[in-house]
Amino acid sequence: MTDPISFISTSPRHRLPLLFAGQAHKEFTVNEAHALTDALLHLAIEGEATAPPVAPGEGDCWLVHAPATGAWQGQEGTIACRQAGAWLFVTPCDGMRALNRATGQDWRYAGGWHMAAPIALPAGGATVDAEARAAIGAILEALKAAAILAPD
Repeated sequence: MTDPISFISTSPRHRLPLLFAGQAHKEFTVNEAHALTDALLHLAIEGEATAPPVAPGEGDCWLVHAPATGAWQGQEGTIACRQAGAWLFVTPCDGMRALNRATGQDWRYAGGWHMAAPIALPAGGATVDAEARAAIGAILEALKAAAILAPD
């Protein structure tokens, strides 16, 4: 006898709800999947916070920090997304990228959120090479323009 078929109710990476044949009220499942897709596709977070903003905009997403309070209590480390007047919480997974609108910087998730640290322009030293310093400054500006480094 073969093993019975097992069904999962969500997708493995982002836990999008899946439909089943003959399922009643399919619109709820489809709408939840669309809300999650809308929040995660080209993710942009407003910033980091421990409590929900007083007047969040529809579609706004935030990275929840500890100690989370209010409607975010117990959701530390998740992404809180405002959808249809309620908070939808998503656990980040490896490979996820987000634009932090507060800093203008791109972040990536690999076991935790990673972003480039600020780099200071060279200063001092026994020998000063103006051309090398200008080149380093241009590289740093290009990294800021590409949202790899946070702007000053």
